[in-house]
Amino acid sequence: MSDNWIDVAYIGDIAEDSCKLLDLDDEDIAVYNLGGEYHAIEDRCSHDGVDLASGCVEDGCAVCLRHGVGFDIRTGKVMAPPACEDIHAFPTRIPGNRIRVRDDRSGAPGRR
Repeated sequence: MSDNWIDVAYIGDIAEDSCKLLDLDDEDIAVYNLGGEYHAIEDRCSHDGVDLASGCVEDGCAVCLRHGVGFDIRTGKVMAPPACEDIHAFPTRIPGNRIRVRDDRSGAPGRR
């Protein structure tokens, strides 16, 4: 059986406090580098659907440009109104020097 992890980038490809987008089943996933730790979240604000990758990173949060909503990059937890719904955080791992992500959403292809 396949291990169901998707290669995203290599260590050093994503600058600190920035991200790289991954298209996962027609949904953008943002993979962030926070001080050398890599985390992946849905790339959409749960309040109005704006992509988070176009915003900035502040105190470990992806900040939406439209209303300033912050989402914790490690957990997907919403940190400020007007959003009230968390976004999905995806498992990541680093075998060797590769950054990998797995789609663990219910019903997702490749879910283990």
